[in-house]
Amino acid sequence: MSESVRSNRVMLLALTCVGQFMVLLDNTIVGAALPTMQVSLRTTLTGLQWIVDAYVLVVAMLLLAGGVLADRVGRKRVFLTGVAVFTLASLLCSVAPTLGWLVAARVLQGVGAAALSPASLALLASAYPQPQERVKAIGLWAGLSGVGMAAGPVAGGILTDTFGWPSIFLVNVPIGVISLLAGRRVLSESRNPAAPRFDLAGQALSILGVGALTFGLIAAGDHGWTSPMILGGFAAAAVLLALFVAVEARVATPMLPLRLFRQRLFVVSNTAMVVVGFSLMGSAFFFSQFFVFVQGRSVLWAGVQTLPCSLAMVITGPYAGRIAARFGFRAVVTAGLALAATGLLTLSAVHHATGYGTVWWRLTIVGVGFGLAMSPLTGATVSSVDPQDGGLASGVSSTARQIGAILGVAVLGAIVRTRQTRGATFETGLDTAFLAAGIVTAAGAVLTGLWLVRRHPAGPPAPPRTLRDVLER
Repeated sequence: MSESVRSNRVMLLALTCVGQFMVLLDNTIVGAALPTMQVSLRTTLTGLQWIVDAYVLVVAMLLLAGGVLADRVGRKRVFLTGVAVFTLASLLCSVAPTLGWLVAARVLQGVGAAALSPASLALLASAYPQPQERVKAIGLWAGLSGVGMAAGPVAGGILTDTFGWPSIFLVNVPIGVISLLAGRRVLSESRNPAAPRFDLAGQALSILGVGALTFGLIAAGDHGWTSPMILGGFAAAAVLLALFVAVEARVATPMLPLRLFRQRLFVVSNTAMVVVGFSLMGSAFFFSQFFVFVQGRSVLWAGVQTLPCSLAMVITGPYAGRIAARFGFRAVVTAGLALAATGLLTLSAVHHATGYGTVWWRLTIVGVGFGLAMSPLTGATVSSVDPQDGGLASGVSSTARQIGAILGVAVLGAIVRTRQTRGATFETGLDTAFLAAGIVTAAGAVLTGLWLVRRHPAGPPAPPRTLRDVLER
């Protein structure tokens, strides 16, 4: 490989990591500021859920379109457009005077992230055509861009304490501007001429279906689980999602080709990614609120105290792909989910008087577990399909995680609110939510381990010959 090609790859890896850095930073930096937002915007837990889920919902529903768009019209073009939209939306978030304005700006932020994220991974997959090189590059992408996840709680606490919550969005502006200027000079355009056309019907049905489900889960705490509005939302979600599956099975160019689900590795990795999104984002939504509202810490100190989880993920992430290549996808992902489940279950036992010396290691176990699982899951999804479907596969993987996040924030939030309406304290509701997240993650570990069990002939199994052999081992 020539020195110029190697240098271009390094620059491309750096830019794609910076783009994903912004997306991940925004996830955790917002969580750190939620207690202050609740007071400043005079909103309830439901309002906080919409601040998070409005963004995550749009990202989840448009990621597949973003992946197809990147493959069809150009990965560089879509990546830079996503960065521009995300940067502008961040500026609008920072000047939001009301909850409604902020939620609308978060929707626009989600549009930018839905273009940016799959395009960055598709650029990376195109630049590293060799499977073994690609899985290592994806591991670095997931780990290095994950620094944003680690920096979020502390940065959010410092900025919110010093300048107020709008500053957590302004931090994206200089990063976005620098990425745009550098990307125009460094990135090379690539596309897949055989990429499918847009599936407008499937796109609309998926947005409406998951949107109706999210509305029902979040609004149930205010209106009651048996109210006509909530029951109607759930019924509409069921009908719309059933229509979505029917449309995807019949259209010539579906946004979610059902043929991909014939690959066992593809199905398992995306199912496990839903579990990761559910438990990680659903529980992280309450981390800062626990330290601020239950233990009486400042926003800054709460951000520092949540750091062990995200820092453990960042440290573990870059090595997870290599570990999976050596010991097998099934073993590493199952062990990671089991560790995360253990950490979440132990978090369900913390209370207002629990010393931090017995809390930080629980958060660390959660971070190590999810760090071990996420990178191999992403690599497995992309590597289980043909290279020309890289943008689509990366979009499916990210969509699975985001849908899990939507459900996690909505379901765990509903658990907390339901417990409170029955006379329990906020602290007791949090304990129940962490317990539920732990049970879901443990179930994911068991299902992943059992689903990928392979029957080998008598004698030792043959050494793996392909990347899929390695991942399925």
